[in-house]
Amino acid sequence: MAEAMRADGAPAVLKLLVPRPGQAADEITVLRLAGGSGCVRLVESDPGRSALLLDRLGPSLYELDVPIDRRLEIMCTLAARLWRPAPDAGLRTGAEKGRWLADHVVTAWTDLDRPCSRAAVDHALRCADRRIAAHSPDRAVLVHGDVHQWNTLRVPGGGFALVDPDGLLAEPEYDLGVLMREDPVELMADDPRERARLLATRTGCDPVAIWEWGVVERVSTGLIAAAIGLQAVGSEMLAAADAIASAFV
Repeated sequence: MAEAMRADGAPAVLKLLVPRPGQAADEITVLRLAGGSGCVRLVESDPGRSALLLDRLGPSLYELDVPIDRRLEIMCTLAARLWRPAPDAGLRTGAEKGRWLADHVVTAWTDLDRPCSRAAVDHALRCADRRIAAHSPDRAVLVHGDVHQWNTLRVPGGGFALVDPDGLLAEPEYDLGVLMREDPVELMADDPRERARLLATRTGCDPVAIWEWGVVERVSTGLIAAAIGLQAVGSEMLAAADAIASAFV
């Protein structure tokens, strides 16, 4: 990221992505389609150079230490603003992402010498299979793909916006499943299913689909965090996955 200036003199940020096939194009597609609704506004872009010029935003929900209930409310509202049909966007589908997640879980679990229980892995794979089978182009919408408090930044003058979208055409519950994987200690302090019910009530989405995407995301992201040494969150996610597989399967 680098400080920049829009043509009208307003502050902006120049974002240069490490070139990976499709990454910049997908992010640009999401931000272009969002048009500043729910997400940061895209000012200009050059997919060939993996470069995006974005409105400058403020600190994240994490930096602002916003309480979890308020965080969830903010992020649900922003995600729902983004959800819209986009059948010709050329993005990966929720089914494709589900298959990638399942493959990643199996490979990473083995490579990392099984840092969570086999039951947690099997639970994640069953949930991934159900979400893959449930994918419907008629219900798929544009989703952010990585809604969490570090990706939710304050807008100067008030409000918040999401940044760094992965971009998928999936059921909207995918975004809410990401919220299920986050804050694992708080999740397990009470009945973890209550968060899925709360997210469903706020958005009109299916609590079962939210729960199942959360199971898959929790194991997958926990394994990623373990692989890169991002602790204690990796251990906390995997411990939550173990407990949930033991108690609710």
